Amino acid sequence: MRQSTLYPFLCLWGLAESIDLSSKRGLAYHGDDHKSDNELLVSNNSEIAWYYTWSLWPNGQIGSSLPFVPLIHGLDDASDSELESRLNGLPESSTHLLTFNEPDGETDTGGSAISAKDAARAYIEHIAPLRKAKRKWSISHPSVTGSPRGLEWLRDFNESCYDIDDDGCPTDFVAVHWYGDAGGLKNWLGSLREFYNETAPDARFWITEMALPQEDDDATLAMMNESLPYLDDNDDVQAYAWFGAFRKDDANEWTGDSVSLFDDDGGLTKLGAEYLGGKEKGFEEGMSAGSFQAPSLGIMLAMILMSLVYSDTIYEIALSIEKPHRSPFRVNFTP
Repeated sequence: MRQSTLYPFLCLWGLAESIDLSSKRGLAYHGDDHKSDNELLVSNNSEIAWYYTWSLWPNGQIGSSLPFVPLIHGLDDASDSELESRLNGLPESSTHLLTFNEPDGETDTGGSAISAKDAARAYIEHIAPLRKAKRKWSISHPSVTGSPRGLEWLRDFNESCYDIDDDGCPTDFVAVHWYGDAGGLKNWLGSLREFYNETAPDARFWITEMALPQEDDDATLAMMNESLPYLDDNDDVQAYAWFGAFRKDDANEWTGDSVSLFDDDGGLTKLGAEYLGGKEKGFEEGMSAGSFQAPSLGIMLAMILMSLVYSDTIYEIALSIEKPHRSPFRVNFTP
């Protein structure tokens, strides 16, 4: 008798290794050849803490400055006889592995166009064993489009896994895509939470593509400003990456250029400044790699020392004032 579409994921979770990230925010790297843009994206004050390239290959310009998350994009990658050796050649900071980019989508839009049955067969044969390989990779289920079609593909994938193997398709986390407003993003995560809830209540999501397409700059910024705090505070979300780490003149027609983190000249857009951390981290609209300069360690130490000296001085002044007037100062400047 066929099991329910939800039950088969039961007990497939629980052994996932966590990734040590200073921030959930990541970089969906498009292969930008502007070195100055890349320098700004991975600068010390940036909130970006990990990156991926839609492939098994890290980027040379970014190097080891951020943990790299490889992606098995399609069936050819999965069945490559050199797959495990290539993964073993990655830095030790690479611990998580993404699989099958938008298998319910078409290749001309970046998808991998894989049937649920073919994906299940390749996943069981080539991908699931990597969880127990030398590197013990944490692997994701395929990252479907953020649509009813994507959810239906996951159901078919789930059934196909158990048609092939009694253990189904074990996984460690769920990769998610979303293009739309902040309310839709919350609803989509809710739908996925409901889908996995009975079988994997501890499932955590990685949103590896996210943007508001075909809207103006203000609407897109508003969507980001609503989405990022929600994702940062959501315990179900372990990581996320904005789709737009490119200049406006490199944007594609479908998303529009309002998703871009950089203007045509390589300066940060308002969106880019916000994504990197905003004014609190030293990022403002129009800033480029040449104009960004984080406070040096020496300056920071000097500022701390000055504040301590200033506090001690104020406290000494407070002690010299007559007793009736001392209390307010003592409250604010306790040594």
